[in-house]
Amino acid sequence: MNTDFEFFTLDNGLRVILHLDTDSNVVTTNLLYDVGSKDESPDYTGLAHLFEHLMFSGTCNHPNFDDFLEKVGAQNNAFTSSDITNYYITIPSNNLEHALYIESDRMLNLNVSQKSLDIQKNVVVEEFKQMYLNQPYGDLHLLLRAASYNLHPYSWCPIGKEIAHIEKFKLDIVNQFYKNFYTPSNAVLVVAGNIDFNKVKKMVSKYFSSIPFREVIRNKYLFEPKKTEKVQLKIKRDVPSKCIVLAFHMGGRLDFNFYVSKLISYILSSGASSRLYNNLVKKEKIFSKIQTYLGEDFDSSLLYIKGFLNDNIDYSLAEESIFNELNLLSSFLVSEEELSKVQKKNESALRFSLLNNSYKAVDLAIGAILGNPNLINEDFMSFSSISREDILNEARKIFLPSNCTSLYYGKM
Repeated sequence: MNTDFEFFTLDNGLRVILHLDTDSNVVTTNLLYDVGSKDESPDYTGLAHLFEHLMFSGTCNHPNFDDFLEKVGAQNNAFTSSDITNYYITIPSNNLEHALYIESDRMLNLNVSQKSLDIQKNVVVEEFKQMYLNQPYGDLHLLLRAASYNLHPYSWCPIGKEIAHIEKFKLDIVNQFYKNFYTPSNAVLVVAGNIDFNKVKKMVSKYFSSIPFREVIRNKYLFEPKKTEKVQLKIKRDVPSKCIVLAFHMGGRLDFNFYVSKLISYILSSGASSRLYNNLVKKEKIFSKIQTYLGEDFDSSLLYIKGFLNDNIDYSLAEESIFNELNLLSSFLVSEEELSKVQKKNESALRFSLLNNSYKAVDLAIGAILGNPNLINEDFMSFSSISREDILNEARKIFLPSNCTSLYYGKM
């Protein structure tokens, strides 16, 4: 199941990917900007995410962005990560030109007023409170990131370190951010759906070619050195169940070991027959729930193991039980059957995601930002090439106490 596409670059540096899907009667436009929270100053965090909100403020030509799109039957949204900010529009095929026009308009003519800045700062502050402060376990990842990274800007979440950072952004800082990062040479545009390539090329050229090239100035940041000792956090919180999270440093998105770590996460906790669920939930009844998941940050990332303890189970016993399972994975080869099972499960998940044009568009854009538009297809080959020895070697590399941040969270 190969995802075919055409890739080209405009003179102003905008990278463009076109993907044909004859089964779809809607078109997705995906405009990804190569800017995320890692491009912020440690004293001014949360700006990339705040600016994502401001991109819906309207332009000099169209004060109401959402109203313009709703009139032509479009839906739109966006997200910010540590590495990127992504905007997508789903629109009936016959109205594609409207989506390209409005995206080019806000790349060039965004109008951020003091009023819209104040409104969106309040919105983001409330989002911060609701997601991270006012619900059980909400601040868990804020704490984990800060403890896991000492030098790299991955030490804070995209929403920012604290509310005070969001509240102090001024209009001049916001406008400078826009001028610096929201430029054609810092973006990838994907158009996916039942489209005529020649017609779409003309539309893209019509609306984006006249936007001038600007060079992006980036903050220099330090990469995280190899961990040499374990970090332990104990956070007392009044939550329904005690929780433990172990975070292990692993490779970045382009590292082969990223793919290996993803299969390791499947081996550990994907489904009722996975190791952690079968042994620590069903048999030993240490946890009521346990899961393994990965960050997908570009430079480096974390593999998380998160478990909710049953009543009367001690944190240290819970952590020891997890490390016992990790030591087994680091000591013996997985069986051919176990490896084949998780490879097939992962391939099914990948293929299912590619049934959705919006997901495909994001994946194509991310590959282009990382320097390889064909990454969406090469992912399949990378996962299928993983051997039992690769699993063993990666487990031995990452599942070391010195490579771990351990968080005990709940009643002490």
